[in-house]
Amino acid sequence: MTDAPEDTDYEVRPARTTDIPGILSLLEPWVQKRILLGKERVTLYETVQEFVVAAAGDRLVGCGALHVMWEDLGEIRTLIVADDWLHRGVGGAVVDALERKARMLGLTRLFCLTFEVPFFARRGFETIGEQVVDPDVYSQLLRSPDEGVAEFLDLAHVKPNTLGNTRMLKLL
Repeated sequence: MTDAPEDTDYEVRPARTTDIPGILSLLEPWVQKRILLGKERVTLYETVQEFVVAAAGDRLVGCGALHVMWEDLGEIRTLIVADDWLHRGVGGAVVDALERKARMLGLTRLFCLTFEVPFFARRGFETIGEQVVDPDVYSQLLRSPDEGVAEFLDLAHVKPNTLGNTRMLKLL
């Protein structure tokens, strides 16, 4: 299955602080379905620079974030497309923007934790096992308070949050 042709009635751009209410609106239905973990408003403001958004006029129709985890490693997070904008190229355009951002930062690997395996596989992501960083980096990452890093490391305390998700990695 391939994505439908892109609809060009939207733009993908860096998120602004004024986009946070729209990002929360996109996120909330997925939190209610227990597919994505909720994020506090303050956390979204603190990490707004990680996000890109897809905007159709004044409405946000998609978003995603790039979180740097290590010197060469980042994670695509909070990738969401509004239901009525699915299969119109928005998700792919957001991922493309995040990949460009990752390359500009010097990252060479991108991680994601997802239920949408075919979507990410079409974009060059592959399913990974448990150990994808060397032991020294692993010991450093263990010090991070970020839950996403714990999910990347596949730590036991986050397993209830990750049930059914697939850990994937792409080399840039």
